[in-house]
Amino acid sequence: MENRELVIIGGGPAGLAAGYGAYKEGVKDILIIERDNHLGGILNQCIHNGFGLHRFNEELTGPEYASRYEELVKNTNIEVKSDTMAIDLSNDKVITVVSSKNGLEQIKAKAIILAMGCRERSRGAISTPGDRVAGIYTAGAAQKYCNIDGYLVGKRIVILGSGDIGLIMARRMTLEGAKVLADVELCPYSNGLNRNIAQCLNDFDIPLYLSYTVTDIIADEERKRVKQVVIMKVDDKKKPIPGSEITFDCDTLLLSVGLIPENELSKKAGIELDRRTKGPVVYDNLETDVEGIFACGNVLQVHDLVDNVSMEGERAGKNAANYLKNGQKESSLVTMLAGNGIGYVCPQFIRKDLVDDYVDIFFRVRAPSSNCKLVLTKKGEDFLSVPKIKIAPSEMQSIRIKKEQLSDASEITLSLKENK
Repeated sequence: MENRELVIIGGGPAGLAAGYGAYKEGVKDILIIERDNHLGGILNQCIHNGFGLHRFNEELTGPEYASRYEELVKNTNIEVKSDTMAIDLSNDKVITVVSSKNGLEQIKAKAIILAMGCRERSRGAISTPGDRVAGIYTAGAAQKYCNIDGYLVGKRIVILGSGDIGLIMARRMTLEGAKVLADVELCPYSNGLNRNIAQCLNDFDIPLYLSYTVTDIIADEERKRVKQVVIMKVDDKKKPIPGSEITFDCDTLLLSVGLIPENELSKKAGIELDRRTKGPVVYDNLETDVEGIFACGNVLQVHDLVDNVSMEGERAGKNAANYLKNGQKESSLVTMLAGNGIGYVCPQFIRKDLVDDYVDIFFRVRAPSSNCKLVLTKKGEDFLSVPKIKIAPSEMQSIRIKKEQLSDASEITLSLKENK
């Protein structure tokens, strides 16, 4: 069995940033395990720009952003095992990996950072009715076929879901010569960033059907491929309304219906998962409830900006380095709770005796709101209120709690209230 000081599972933006963050804090024995044959993760297929504005103060494409961190890592002694898949993780920090080069191996680590990213929801996950035919892709798969492999997945396209990947692919397919007939969204609001709605739909006159969903997929019997997609308007309980059918003649349906943190390894290690984020429950230092195992990036919570993924990764690397130097210290806990209007909070626990000056709480709201305020409550009393002109589920938010505000608290609730 190979013994290592710090092992990072995943070589995407979170894993690269975590490795670099740990290296800067003095950890010299670092191993990154990446299942693909190159680093960078999903960024390599994201050839559009808009990355790096916060982290590097530049507008970069996905591959350019990834290359920045690859260069940082190459200038260290961080070791990378690519084409290597982690298939098991125990709670005593033993990782089982497999590769064509070395076969089955086991690695014992003193600390581990989980950075496996997330996966897309498929047709089966959302139970879309209709014929089982070719021409149905997740938006990310279509992006890979187009940007990496050079294939156009269809010529007349309907997109279900208005997440950022779906919006970006509406533009990408249009630029490649396809006709995007509609973007269909179950919710009464878009789940993508406002800038993507403007740049990817409005700029290309692609209609967005809010409060609609796909109710049937009709096959071309000869080609065994999508021939038509039927959508219907839904009521406030998301039930289709009879008589509201719209039929599109198309050959392709793209699904952009949400992302799920990739936590199969976390489950094998017995790490507690949050039922809302689908990622690990963590303390403010990003450590899970299994000592010495940390989590960051989309495996922890689905981010909207890769810049935030990298910054969270660097924090995880720094905190893992601190754990390796000083071990786990005892502290009284503050439990963070998601109150009215809040979808989730992360971290879920704060070790208040170990906080330096403040802790940032990340969250998403349940629905779009305007003229509202974020309120933090302890012992039944509000102690912090932050007004918001507009706030939406598509954008991750954060709120800062100072160390002195934690001293007399055992529970803190974050709520969204009307700003009267």
